[in-house]
Amino acid sequence: MFHLRIGLAAVALAILPILASAQGTPVAFGGLQHDSELPVEVTADQLNVDQAAGTAIFTGDVLVGQGTMRLSANRVKVEYATENGEVTGRISEMQATGDVVLVNGAEAAESEKAVYTIDTGSVVMTGNVLLTQGQNALSGDRLVIDLDTGKGVMEGRVKTIFQTGSTE
Repeated sequence: MFHLRIGLAAVALAILPILASAQGTPVAFGGLQHDSELPVEVTADQLNVDQAAGTAIFTGDVLVGQGTMRLSANRVKVEYATENGEVTGRISEMQATGDVVLVNGAEAAESEKAVYTIDTGSVVMTGNVLLTQGQNALSGDRLVIDLDTGKGVMEGRVKTIFQTGSTE
């Protein structure tokens, strides 16, 4: 009985910081750290381009790759940067919607929508966000990732499942 009490106390102490900061839980994203200067490759079933607006919309089994990072979605809208009112060939932002999955190494995040701002190296994922890091899982309403530093914050009714070791 004594060991059970100590075990329960240890679990309570371990999850107390998680519960206390559940509305804005900081998360380490070592595997999602990334070089946003690398070229971006996009594959899709269809592409619609609007030169005047500086946009390209990819639909149907969209796969975006940049270095080791992969993003898949039903639809990805690419916005090109403008300079002196002219559209450049440089991507400024990508907006992914529908079954969004972001993978880098052993870490993966799923959501309904993701916005990747290339210049800042940030990804904002919203709508039923689920992050898996190995056997651990974290869910919430919004995930903000800084790919340059490998740090992020999960917000909105955060739920965490940590694997503490073997079940033997």
